[in-house]
Amino acid sequence: MPFYSIIATDKPNGLEHRMAVRPEHLKHLDNLGDKLVIAGPFQTEEGKATGSFMVIEAPDLAAATSLYEQDPFIKQGVFESYKISRWSLTINKSAGR
Repeated sequence: MPFYSIIATDKPNGLEHRMAVRPEHLKHLDNLGDKLVIAGPFQTEEGKATGSFMVIEAPDLAAATSLYEQDPFIKQGVFESYKISRWSLTINKSAGR
């Protein structure tokens, strides 16, 4: 099954809102089960989240979009913008890090 990524940018000065919605967002990610491949925030050098990167497995772009649009970060307006694209894992050196 193909992978689909989302690259999302938070609204300016949105860290407080992001952190308020984060518990619901993490629950949503957990509920994705094996569909979720990887997820994490983009951060400033100080470690403050500024956006998100996630990859899920889905049969097609429509299904991936439907899954992503159920995320509380999207539903509750954390992101200023986001893009969903088909994505291919070419190299993975993350094991054991």
